[in-house]
Amino acid sequence: MKQRKRNLKLTIAYDGSDYHGFQRQNKVVAVQNVLEKALMKLCKEPIEVAAAGRTDAGVHAQGQVVNFFTDTIVPLERFCFALNRLLPKDIVALEVEEADRDFSALHCVKSKKYIYKVHTGPRPNPFLHNYSSYVNKPLNLEKMQEALKLLEGTHDFSAFRSAGGNDTSPIRTIYEASCKTTAEGFEFLFWSNGFLYHMVRNIMGVILNIGLERKPVEEVTRVLASKDRGEAGRMAPANGLYLHQVYYK
Repeated sequence: MKQRKRNLKLTIAYDGSDYHGFQRQNKVVAVQNVLEKALMKLCKEPIEVAAAGRTDAGVHAQGQVVNFFTDTIVPLERFCFALNRLLPKDIVALEVEEADRDFSALHCVKSKKYIYKVHTGPRPNPFLHNYSSYVNKPLNLEKMQEALKLLEGTHDFSAFRSAGGNDTSPIRTIYEASCKTTAEGFEFLFWSNGFLYHMVRNIMGVILNIGLERKPVEEVTRVLASKDRGEAGRMAPANGLYLHQVYYK
């Protein structure tokens, strides 16, 4: 397919609630299955996309990036409009551009941002169920902010990597780990040069325990130093996680 004339870089957003993650699968429906089917209809040829990241089942994306090779003559200014007519309402094409022949949405990534949303209160909000994790007790913002700062910098994040992911180096650099309040609760931001399998959700499990004052702020440092996934405890739910933005050169 690399012999085709054009390499297109496409940015999409999607609600991951009804999908078994992004990566194409045979027995269940993933975002990639639906996207490639729509692209095939539009471009009138088989399409295989490469993505910046493989989000898990129930995880959302505000700025997922894919690239694919095509001979289509559909102009850029019409591409997203035409594609959105073929996509379901929970997947939206945001932007498309011509890319260099050697551009890869996966291999050219320099950094990514993920967002994690939490809503709080005496009872869960049914309208946020698919889009925000729920905590029924108050969270200490200052302690969570203090704990998040301990994650910034270059560390071995083995303690926050679940089994089953790629066998890559556990060394990652977090440029920013922060938290702010929202009308519904809290929004957490993680910006890093790379993320391990379930890394954000595992971190959030520890941060929420600190926010609930079940663990001290120093728990982050202790878990990091252990390099043991078992020390991080329970992983936070998928529904609060969003792939927010992907950065290239």
